[in-house]
Amino acid sequence: MPIILKEYEFLQTKDINQSNEKAHYMEEKSFLELEKFILENETTPYLKIISKKGYGKILQAQNFVGVIQTKDGTTIEILPKILHVEIDESKKILLRMLKTLKKSPFKHINMANLKSSKLPLLEMFITMFLDELSWLIKRGIKSDYVKKQENLKFLKGKLKLSEQIKQNYIHKERFFVEYEEFSSDRAENRLIKTTLNFLYKKSKLNQNQQRIREFLFIFDDVSQSKDVKTDFANICLDRQMKDYEQVLVWSKTFLLENSFSPYKGSEIAFALLFDMNLLFESYVGTYLKKNNLHVELQDRGKYLVEHPRKFALKPDIVIDKDTSNEIIADTKYKVIKEEKDISQSDMYQLYAYGTKYKNCSQLYLIYPKGENIEFEKYSYIKDKLHLNVVFFDLSLKFEENNFIQKIKETKQCTHLASQL
Repeated sequence: MPIILKEYEFLQTKDINQSNEKAHYMEEKSFLELEKFILENETTPYLKIISKKGYGKILQAQNFVGVIQTKDGTTIEILPKILHVEIDESKKILLRMLKTLKKSPFKHINMANLKSSKLPLLEMFITMFLDELSWLIKRGIKSDYVKKQENLKFLKGKLKLSEQIKQNYIHKERFFVEYEEFSSDRAENRLIKTTLNFLYKKSKLNQNQQRIREFLFIFDDVSQSKDVKTDFANICLDRQMKDYEQVLVWSKTFLLENSFSPYKGSEIAFALLFDMNLLFESYVGTYLKKNNLHVELQDRGKYLVEHPRKFALKPDIVIDKDTSNEIIADTKYKVIKEEKDISQSDMYQLYAYGTKYKNCSQLYLIYPKGENIEFEKYSYIKDKLHLNVVFFDLSLKFEENNFIQKIKETKQCTHLASQL
C-alpha cells in the first residue's frame, strides 16, 4: 500500500510520537532517494527538506499533489489538505479538480466508473487509461500502409540500390528492398503497447494486471516503440484516427510523465505531480463558467508600465471582459486563518489590475476556505475600487457551492483599507 500524505504532512525514517498525525514513516533507502530527488529539483519545491527539533531530518509535502514512486517500488501519494475532509474524499476532490485541466487525459473521466476511492491513486489512473483503451478496442484498432526495409530472398516492392551494394556484395541471392505493408504496427499502436508494458511493471493491482495482459495479447503483432518522442511526433490524429486521441493523451502522460510538472533526476522511477495553485485556478475558473458567466483565464494585453511596455499583467480570471460590469479575480492557493494572513502583495497586485482595467470596479482575491474563517468575505475600498477577499469551499461539489452568491454580496463586511 502507498504512503499517503496530505499537504504539509511529512516523512521521516524513524518512529516518532504516534500522537502526531502529520508524521509518516518510510525506509531509509527510499527516504534517501526522495531526498536526492528534492535536491536535484530545488527550483520546484515538490517536497521540502527540514531539520525539526526532536524529529531529525524530515521531508515535508508542499503545494504539489499526485504520485511519486521510488526505484524500490515505494509509492507516495500526496493529496490536497481540505478542511474536515478524510483521505477518500480528498482523493475524489483531487479527481474533480483534475477533470478541469485543459489538454489532459482527466477531462473525460467518469467518476461513477471508479468503484472505490480506496484504490491507490496510481491504480486509479491506470484504470482510467484501461477504460479508455477498452472503448478504443471496441471501436477497432487501426491499421495503415507502413513502409518497411528488409533484406529478402525474393524481390518485393522497390530495390534499394545503395543498400543492395552495401549489404549484398557477397550474397547475390538476396534483395534489399523497400515496400509498403498494411499493418497495425504504426506509431500510435506502438505507443499504446509501450504504455501497457510500462504500466504492467508499475501496477500492483491484480485486476489491472489481468486487463493489461489481455490488451497486450490484442497488440501482439505490434512492436514496442524504440523512440517514444519520435513516435509521438509521427502520430496522425486525423478524422479517421480521432478515436485514438484520448488514449494517446494518457500514453503521453505516463511515458512522458514530466509533462505536467517537469523534474530532474534518476532516483525516481515515476512521478506524476500537479501544482495545486494551477489546479485551484482551473477549478474555480471552470466553476464560474458552469454558472453561465463569460470567463477568460490568464488574460493578457495589459501592462503596469505602458511606455515602454513593461511588467505584463496577467489576472487569473476576467469575467464579462470589455463590458461595464467587468470583474477581475485572482486565485491564490494559500492557507488563510484570519484577516492578518491575507497577503499584502496579493492585495497590491489586485489593486494594480484595477488601475489598468478601466471598466472594472469589483476585484476579488479567491482563497480556498480554511480553518477558523469567521467571515465568508472581506471587502476593502481604495480609489473607488472594491477589493474583495472571498473563500471557495473545495469540500463542496459545484452544484452545492453558493460561491457565486458570495461574490455578489459586495457590501458584506466592508472596511476602509487605510494601509493601501
